[in-house]
Amino acid sequence: MEGFTIKDRYGMDDLLKIMELLRGEGGCVWDREQDHHTIRNNFIEETYEAVEAIDRNDPVLLREELGDVLLQVVFHARMEEEAGRFSFSDVCDGICKKLVYRHPHVFGDVTVENSGQVLENWDRLKKAEKHQETAASTLEAVSRALPALVRAAKVQKRAGKVGFEYPELSDALADLRSEVAELEEALSKKDEDGILEEVGDVLFSAANVSRLVKADPEEALTRSTDKFVRRFASMEQAAMKNGIELTGCTIEELNDLWQEAKKEEKSIGGILK
Repeated sequence: MEGFTIKDRYGMDDLLKIMELLRGEGGCVWDREQDHHTIRNNFIEETYEAVEAIDRNDPVLLREELGDVLLQVVFHARMEEEAGRFSFSDVCDGICKKLVYRHPHVFGDVTVENSGQVLENWDRLKKAEKHQETAASTLEAVSRALPALVRAAKVQKRAGKVGFEYPELSDALADLRSEVAELEEALSKKDEDGILEEVGDVLFSAANVSRLVKADPEEALTRSTDKFVRRFASMEQAAMKNGIELTGCTIEELNDLWQEAKKEEKSIGGILK
């Protein structure tokens, strides 16, 4: 394409130029059709794929996935530049200024003794920067686009900073049991709105317990889901060896197969027991 040179190695300026050409006249029809909303989910998916590469300790995959995340940043910034609101350079300027402002112990004359003080300063400066003058405003500032468990734990943590949390873990566990009881009551009444609300309260309370025992609720649920998938696969393999189709089994037979898969995993030292 005119205005672009094929190279053995590219840099940031090349990526910005490629996006400009893709979005420009004579560029890619698909890229030209996109807006912030149409590629919103792409941004989320690419971020999660980068996280998966981190979880797998795969630096080759991580390099690729970080590139995909960077592409999303450049894509969105290019749209804004076309609209005349801001550019990728403005994005870089903003994050650099934020980092300098929130690290006065590095770029200023503030002295800190440990990382705890660094985080305290960060939170204080963030509140001042975003004009979060009340405790409620700090909770409202937690993004609603976060995964629900992540948002719940973050909101609970911020509420805890002003002392609004259970003093003992036993209190949080009692609250969880209470929410389960309320769910059972809603189920007995066949109250659809009440059931939805109480299921949410159970999950919120469970996330609080998880946070208080310093077990990240998102990671905990991810591990449990992985465990379920692993045991389900083992259960299906055992059934196939015996010529059994899962779809033809009763719930009792499926439960027996599940218990066998669970027992086998524990016997060989499964990751999660």
